[in-house]
This record gives sequence, structure tokens and C-alpha cells, in this order.
Amino acid sequence: MRLGEFILRDMDSILAQWEAFAATLLPAAENLKSLELRNDAQHILEAVVKDLGTPQTRKAQAEKSMGRGPKLIGAPATAAQTHAVLRARNGFNINQLAAEYRALRASVLRLWIDECDPTAPDLDDMIRFNEAIDQALAESVGYYSAHVEQARNLFLGMLGHDMRSPLQAIQMTAVYLSALNNGEKISEAARRLINSGSRMQALLDDMLDFNRANLGLGIAIAPGSVDLAKQFAEELDLLRAAHPDHRVDLEVVGDSTGVWDGRRLQQLLGNLVLNAFRYGASDRPVRVVLRGMAAEVCFEVKNSGPIIEPCTLDRIFDPLNRGVENEHNYAAESHLGLGLYIAREIAEAHGGTLQARSDVTETVFSVRLPRSR
Repeated sequence: MRLGEFILRDMDSILAQWEAFAATLLPAAENLKSLELRNDAQHILEAVVKDLGTPQTRKAQAEKSMGRGPKLIGAPATAAQTHAVLRARNGFNINQLAAEYRALRASVLRLWIDECDPTAPDLDDMIRFNEAIDQALAESVGYYSAHVEQARNLFLGMLGHDMRSPLQAIQMTAVYLSALNNGEKISEAARRLINSGSRMQALLDDMLDFNRANLGLGIAIAPGSVDLAKQFAEELDLLRAAHPDHRVDLEVVGDSTGVWDGRRLQQLLGNLVLNAFRYGASDRPVRVVLRGMAAEVCFEVKNSGPIIEPCTLDRIFDPLNRGVENEHNYAAESHLGLGLYIAREIAEAHGGTLQARSDVTETVFSVRLPRSR
């Protein structure tokens, strides 16, 4: 008997074995009913049977076995994709999802081989069946991963948004206590609250920006007429006050006005300078050079220090990527490793670019911004 005919004839017994195995995947399956445990199993098997009856070239079969089967634009989700989303919503992890396909493959082949005995099973059917299961598994894993990632990003975005209000209340109370000037101990405690609140606010802002970018929303900007020289001077004054042990110089050449989001570009500059503080030579100044040209403005943040190896430079803008910490630099927990990633996102939101280069002389981060979009 051919495998497709066998699957259709013995569908009930195959689904019963699927259900029995799915019921063992605890704790997710603990409270699920029979139909929920079977989920889209019948539709997956029917798709496999249809695939077995469809003529295919060897090349097409090989592509499908690697999860690269043909995809129709605008086609509805496959049964395997729908199954993955429902399993994710019911709390199954990705290992349990993959285990279902392994168990399905084993049970179908075992039942079919027993049915064929003593006649040898059709080898082409067996190969085609394995390829079809591999394709279904690839579709399920892809949809599962995308669903979980989006759910996580939405959760983090809501969490970050909801945390802002109590954090602002703490900061405002600390500022009020500091203004009372009611004894040195209270003022010192208030300053610690203010500094800690500012660090938490920066981490929270980075997390929210990262989430926006991951959800495909990009970095939000509000462009207006800006003089970058003035904006950068203000930002560097704040950085000097917060990091008195570091020196940073600003050089401006040409016209630095344009249409940008000034606050975001201050954030971009601040991220680059803080990165230079962390990883550059602490006894050498960080230099910011701002140049205005006809159609664009570019600025560079330069620091002396250890050379960045090419393999590190290739992934330096990757999110959640930190350099090697130095014992004299800031604690790793004070940042999320998102600074350079967010800096690049801000530059791209303005239609610009951010690039890095490093040699034995210096490390340079270069930003190019069109004057308007």
C-alpha cells in the first residue's frame, strides 16, 4: 500500500497516537481537551498526502527537505504555521513543538511499515514523506519563533511604558527633597535617588527604543530647525558634569544648521561619547568634530585607545553587544549594550549613516546627516 493511501485510511489511529503523545508534553498540555491536543494535525497530514501525490523534481524535493519549499505570495497560513501559533498560545515551548513532529514521523512510518510487511515499503514514498515533514517542521518553527518574539517585544514595550510614571514620581520626589536643603544627609540621599533615577530612565529609554526598532516601527523622531553646534555644546556640558574625570573637546567647522530632531541627535552624540569614555584611553581627550557641507552635515567622535579588531568592528552595531570591560571603566550593569545600535537607528531615521573605523592611532565613529529629508 502506498503511504498516502495508508495515511488517509488510518487517519484516526494516527491522530490518536499524536494526541496521546501531545498529552505527555506537560505542563502545557495538562488542561487541554482532545480537539486542542490534536489541533491542526489532520490538516498537516492531509497536506502531506497532497504533497506525496504531487509530481516533483529531485531539486524541488531537496529544497523542501531543507525548509525552502515554494511559498505563494498572499497565500493563507499553512496548517503547520497555524499549529505553531496555537501551540505558542497554549504555552508549549519550541522543543515540545519539534518533538511532536518527531513523534508523528516515527509513528506514521512504523505503522505503515508494519502494514506493508512482508512487502518492502516504497522507498520514494518514505523519502517524500520525510521531506514533507521537514518542510512542515520548518514552517512551524519559523512561525513559532516570530510569534514568541513579537509577544516578548510587545510585553517589554508595555512594561517600559508603564514603568515610566512611577519612576518619574520617584525622581520628582527626590528633586523636591533635595530642594528642601534639610540637612546634609537628606540632600546626599536625594542626590543618590536622582542619579539612580536618571540611570534607570536611560536604561528604560534604551529598552523602549530597542523594542520600537524590533517591532519594525523605527526610532521616533520629531524634526525641526536645529543648530547642531548649539545642541552638541549643551550635551557635552552635561557629559562633562557627569564625568569630570574625562575630557571631551568640540570643534565646529562651517554651517551646522538643518532640519533634524535635536533631542535625538543629542542622544546619538551622548551614546557615542559615553562609548568613547568606556573603551578609550582615560588619560586622552575625546574629540568631537562637526563639519557643515553644502547638502549634509557630518560629525566624528574620536578617541585614542586599544584598536578594535576587525571581527569586533563588523558586529559593533549589533544590539546587546558589549565590548571587553576595563576595571577602570563603568560597571557592565549600568548599560544594556544598546548604545551603538540605537545611535545607528537614530542616524538612519534621519536618512543618514553611522560607520566606525579603528587603527593604532584612533577609533572614529562617523555620522553623515542630510540637512533635511
